[in-house]
Amino acid sequence: MNKAQLVEAIADKMGGRQQAADAVDHVLDAIVRAVVSGERVSVTGFGSFEKVDRPARYARNPQTGERVRVKKTSVPRFRAGQGFKDLVSGSKKLPRGGEVAVKKAPKGSLTGGAAATVKKAAAKKTTKAAAAKKTTARKAAAKKTTAAAKKTTAKKTTAAAKKTTAKKTTAKKATAKKAPAKKATAKKAPAKKSSARKTTAKKATARK
Repeated sequence: MNKAQLVEAIADKMGGRQQAADAVDHVLDAIVRAVVSGERVSVTGFGSFEKVDRPARYARNPQTGERVRVKKTSVPRFRAGQGFKDLVSGSKKLPRGGEVAVKKAPKGSLTGGAAATVKKAAAKKTTKAAAAKKTTARKAAAKKTTAAAKKTTAKKTTAAAKKTTAKKTTAKKATAKKAPAKKATAKKAPAKKSSARKTTAKKATARK
């Protein structure tokens, strides 16, 4: 059975082929990440996955029989659980049509490395998305504030200019109205002088 066949085998139970493929991918990815980081993944009744270090050693080439030095390396290892072994050996019968009874793993048996890695990745994505949203919101608020400030300043400047223009216009009109009054006063002054002359003439006549 390959991966595609495994997905097909559990598709009905997972609600669809895509859901089954995602489930298989997530499980395998979590196991691989945990083993690579040096942690042990143990599923009670099924088995355990772990990383094993092999020291440097000498081996023989099976074709030539020549002695070859093998470098130090690390390899993954799977150890089947007792329940899995019993089913394979035939000491226990495989249930018909039902799922193989695999006991729930006790707390701590499934190392938190894989789950923690997945959770951390999800948390980082969520944090980045939230930070991006906050930054966008701040920029939008700053733009709105700047636009509002510009509009307010423009309104105030326009209102001040209108008031100044109105004051100047009013002052010019008032000045224009007052000017003819002064001229009229100036014209009336010679009339007073004529009256004074007449009075002088009357006095002179009386003396005679």
